Amino acid sequence: MSGSPLSAQAAEASSGLAIEGHSIDYIPENERHAKLSSQGPFWFLGNFHFFTISIGFVGPGLGLSALWTLLAGALGIMFGTIFMAFHGSQGPEMGLPQMIQSRAQFGYRGVILALMATMFVFVGFNVVNISLIMNGLEHVFGINPTFVAVAVVLVGALLSIYGHDLMHKAFKWALLATLPLYALVTIALMFGAGSQGVTPATDLGFSWIAFATLFAIGASYNISYAPYVSDYSRYLPKNTSRPKLIAAVFIGASLSGSWMIGLGAWLAQELKAADALVALNQVGSSMVPGLGNLLVIVSVAGFLPIIALNTYSAMLTLLTGVDSISKITPTPRARVLSISVISLILLTCVLSIKGDGIALLNTFLVLLLYFLVPWTAVNLVDYFFVRKGRYAIPHFFTPNGIYGAWQFRGIASYLIGFAAMVPFFYIFDAAANKEVFVGPLARMLEGVDIAWLVGLVVSGLTYFLLSRSLDLVAERRVIDGISEKDIVAMAHQTVEAGR
Repeated sequence: MSGSPLSAQAAEASSGLAIEGHSIDYIPENERHAKLSSQGPFWFLGNFHFFTISIGFVGPGLGLSALWTLLAGALGIMFGTIFMAFHGSQGPEMGLPQMIQSRAQFGYRGVILALMATMFVFVGFNVVNISLIMNGLEHVFGINPTFVAVAVVLVGALLSIYGHDLMHKAFKWALLATLPLYALVTIALMFGAGSQGVTPATDLGFSWIAFATLFAIGASYNISYAPYVSDYSRYLPKNTSRPKLIAAVFIGASLSGSWMIGLGAWLAQELKAADALVALNQVGSSMVPGLGNLLVIVSVAGFLPIIALNTYSAMLTLLTGVDSISKITPTPRARVLSISVISLILLTCVLSIKGDGIALLNTFLVLLLYFLVPWTAVNLVDYFFVRKGRYAIPHFFTPNGIYGAWQFRGIASYLIGFAAMVPFFYIFDAAANKEVFVGPLARMLEGVDIAWLVGLVVSGLTYFLLSRSLDLVAERRVIDGISEKDIVAMAHQTVEAGR
């Protein structure tokens, strides 16, 4: 296979200078050039930035002390990372983006339901991300927010157009730049840096409602990575150890998430911070003149790969959605066009939505958990307990295959799980300091939000029970008749069709 067009594309792409040759198609085993050792640092950086620091501000804003905020956030982060890490193990085993694999549970066309939920996550995250950058740079340097938004969207678009290899390199560079600076800030805070003239908040303590809210926010933060993880692990060799991969993703994402939430909580309690970039500037400037500005610049530069991460996965989601309606060839041109469309939508949303970035963050993270929980429950139950990792990969690419155009089991399980969550919803607009929607059962629980737990249990259990009628024996006969050669031939046909 060394002389194949696909192999040549892989060799060229490995330099990080060529546009990635794959998007929603299968990655043949001879092109799996990624290394397991890259996954831990990659997902460590996924949470190692000022966005996660901003989550730490939410706890004190709800009345929690820094210690309780750290505990609630860390427990939530670890809970959410369990789901994220198990989704990640699907990448090397399947060689597919996450949402293509979801066609097994929802059907070739039915997967559009899940795609709408995940597209909300990808675009929504970037809206909040860029809003925080705009607010921070305006406060620190006085830079025009519109200029910042355009520049950030463009950089994110370029990185995501080049794709997997360049993005992994960008994450590595960003980690090397930010790790020593955030470590320095953490140590400096222990010795009171930046607190001169500031009276620490003394009215902070503990409440179950605030603790449960922050736990849910932490859980949603890393559960939100569930639709991403396979997108960045699908270039790993098929024989990659599942336990080692799950451990690498879990440790990387949990450690950085817990650290940054704790740092944010301390900044909010001791410095009464409300903007992560402004707080970093304050701490750095109190140590060495000019260090604060450097911290802000490096923090924003190190965050740009995260903007690309969301744009890249949004591109895969959009192409999957279009392909589910009308068959397309995933060419570089389709990739560039879809990223351009996503970037324009993102820029329009960012410039249209005004308000407090932290309040927006709080509300958004709660909402995305509601949309993602039923999907993640259905997907993981199918993968680990129903089909147990065995799928007919060529059948993901046709509505006439064994997974069909519509799978009522997955669709019904998602909708039933979501409906079961509604009475437990607790949506609060921190900016306006008012409740947006409170379900009757959430009211009985005095605002403690357990909707996500109800969704996980109801959607997962419903799908498991409905799947008892699946003819898995017939499916396995089809799967046993498919070889890697057949799958690679399908991949060749896809590439050649786009030439």
